[in-house]
Amino acid sequence: MASNLKERILDAATGLFYSQGIKATGVDAVVKAAGTTKMSLYKYFPSKDDLVIAFLRKRDEDFTRWFVEQLEARAGDPRDRLLAVFDLIGEWMDAPEFRGCAFINASAEFPLENNPVHRVSTEFYDKFRAYMAGLAGLCGAEDPHGLALQLGLLVEGAIVSEQMKRGSGAAAAAKRAAAVLIDAALPR
Repeated sequence: MASNLKERILDAATGLFYSQGIKATGVDAVVKAAGTTKMSLYKYFPSKDDLVIAFLRKRDEDFTRWFVEQLEARAGDPRDRLLAVFDLIGEWMDAPEFRGCAFINASAEFPLENNPVHRVSTEFYDKFRAYMAGLAGLCGAEDPHGLALQLGLLVEGAIVSEQMKRGSGAAAAAKRAAAVLIDAALPR
């Protein structure tokens, strides 16, 4: 029962933090949505910051698992996977519940680099770029980390563009730019 309550609290916080924003969501709202008490919430999460960190870590784990599984199912070739990233991101952004990237949103709400929430958000994108660099390296890119940074910027820009204006076509435009960057980075 205890782990179920902890999960229920985290699930409630996840939904609220993502849909309404972290700072706009009070502990009272999380408690109400989880059907529990503040005492129970603080038993598992000693502070709101601890709850926010748990939310982001869970989001990282869930999103990464889903993303890698989907990407590997779509393409076997590393170059095709790099391009499929944009298709997958585009499909995610087309979902009605899309409210941007939880990590970009969190780092915007907590902009100081030494803030733990900001650091967890940065870690997510560091891991994402490392994954992309791995694929770029498998493609034979001369500078896999440089290519991963460029592709990551396209992904992040597409996400923010789509968050600001739904139906922007940002993922498709980013994919076209990515194809140019990938072809330029690979040995001839």
